[in-house]
Amino acid sequence: MATVAESGRPHPVARERNFFFWMALAIAATTVAGFSFQFAMGRSSLASPWWVHLHGVTFMGWMAIWVFQNYLVWSGRVNLHRRVGPIAAVYVAWMIAIGISATMLAAANHRIPPFFEPSAFMVMDWTYVLVFAGLTWSAVRLRAKSDWHRRLMLSGAIVVMAPGLARLLPLPLLGGWIYWGVWAGLAVYFAIAMAWDIATRRSIHPAYFWGLGAITLGVALIRPIASSPPLLALTERLTG
Repeated sequence: MATVAESGRPHPVARERNFFFWMALAIAATTVAGFSFQFAMGRSSLASPWWVHLHGVTFMGWMAIWVFQNYLVWSGRVNLHRRVGPIAAVYVAWMIAIGISATMLAAANHRIPPFFEPSAFMVMDWTYVLVFAGLTWSAVRLRAKSDWHRRLMLSGAIVVMAPGLARLLPLPLLGGWIYWGVWAGLAVYFAIAMAWDIATRRSIHPAYFWGLGAITLGVALIRPIASSPPLLALTERLTG
């Protein structure tokens, strides 16, 4: 019987590492493309307030860390990957603080795009950052189970890519479906990951159902939460 090496096909572990590394690059490239497109169109500039730049550097910093972590696994330096892991886990807490505060500052300084309802925009941003953090920390908790760890980390990265991906979509044309339009863009990346599992494992790993399910529930709750009295009162207080 021919072995994997004799058949010329990569070892299953190597194939999986290749897939997750290339997905990391694709997600990072999508995020960079979204913000670069806005900059090229003149909708973003270096004249933005300092907290806008801090927010951008913070979240792009996470993308760099995540791509680097996937590179370490892809190149076989798993021990270094494990040493960097706790730093990345703590970094997520910083991202939550920056994400929530930057969204509130955007509302207070009237920097929310006009095609968003201010209260719904805040809930949307908070939903994405909290779902991302939940998936990422769950992945850290399950780091001993590499199949769960990799897929939950990938799910979190897909979710946190939302702001970059949204900048590539014709959001003003989506009307009342704007939040589901962004969700649909993210679902494409989940579909790619699920298709890989079907091709290599013959079934979809449950981690993806948790990831896609979490963000689907979050998006479904954006408008109900945004229209609640506490959120409307907060929005009124921030926007003046």
